[in-house]
Amino acid sequence: MRICTNVTELFHKGPKLLIVNFRNRIIASYIFLAILCVAGCSSDLWAQEMTLELDPANSKVEFTLPDVLHTVHGTFAMKSGLIHFNPSNGSASGSVLVDVKSGQSGNSTRDRKMHKEILQSEQYPDATFMPTKMSGAFSPQGSSEIQVDGTFRIHGSDHPITLVILLQISGSSANFKTQLVLPYVQWGMKNPSTFVLRVSDRVDLAITASGRIVQDPQSADARIR
Repeated sequence: MRICTNVTELFHKGPKLLIVNFRNRIIASYIFLAILCVAGCSSDLWAQEMTLELDPANSKVEFTLPDVLHTVHGTFAMKSGLIHFNPSNGSASGSVLVDVKSGQSGNSTRDRKMHKEILQSEQYPDATFMPTKMSGAFSPQGSSEIQVDGTFRIHGSDHPITLVILLQISGSSANFKTQLVLPYVQWGMKNPSTFVLRVSDRVDLAITASGRIVQDPQSADARIR
C-alpha cells in the first residue's frame, strides 16, 4: 500500500520537480554566463591602453641632501603628469613634468645658490620623466608594484632610469610612490661642497602623487592642453 502511495505521489509531483529542476538549471546557466561575461569584459578593459592622469595639487617631489653638519630637506612642485600604459604588452608613454624653479629648502640664501649655481633653473626650468616600458604584476584594483623604465631629462641632459612604483588604485582614483637616487654631480651639475662644508654628490628624491585612471586617453590629453 505504501509503495502505491509513493508511486502516486511521484506521479503527481514528478512534473513539478522536473520543472523546478529545469528552472534551477536555467538560472545557474545564466549566472555562469554573466560571470564569464563580466570576467571577459574586465579582462578586455584592462588589456587596453589606459592613462594615469596626475593631479599636481596633490603631488610633490621631496629631496634629501646629506652633509657633514645636517641633512637638507626640500621640495619641488609637479607641473603636470600624464602616463599612458598598456598592462597587456608593457608599453608606456607620456611625461611627468617637475617645476625645477619651484625648488626650496626653507633657507633663502641656500636656495638662491642652489638655483643659480647648481640647478641653473633659469636656463633649465623643468625636469621631465618620460616612461617607455612597464613590467610587473599590475592589478586594476588594490595594490601593485611595477617597474617603469624611461628617460629622465634634467639640466639639459637625458638619462635612462628605472623606477619601482608602488601603485594603489581604488575605483578610478590612483596614488603612487617611488624613490630615486639622483647622482647630480655625475650628471653634470656642480657640487656645492667647500673646504669646510662637504655635501653628498647624490640627492635622494621621494615622489608621491595622486590622480585618476582615465579610460579615454584622448580626453585626458585634451584636459592637459
